[in-house]
Amino acid sequence: MPHERITVDPGRMGGVPCIRDTRVTATAVLGQLAAGRSVAEVLADYPYLDRDDVLAVEGFAAVAMQERELPLSPPTAA
Repeated sequence: MPHERITVDPGRMGGVPCIRDTRVTATAVLGQLAAGRSVAEVLADYPYLDRDDVLAVEGFAAVAMQERELPLSPPTAA
C-alpha cells in the first residue's frame, strides 16, 4: 500500500506527513512536482528516496484532497 511510505510522527517535522520516517515532507515533494520538476529531478535532490516514494506522495495527496472542502473562487476582501 502506498500510504505505508507516508508517516506522521508528532516528534518529526511538527507532525507533517513525511516520506518513510525521513524529514522529507510530502508537501516538499508535491511543491517541486507542482513547479514542473520531473520525478527524476526530485530524486536527484533526494537521492535516498525512490520513485515509489514520489508516487506514494501523489497518491497520499489525492486521498487527502478528497477529504477537504475547497473553495472554487478566492475569498473576497473584507
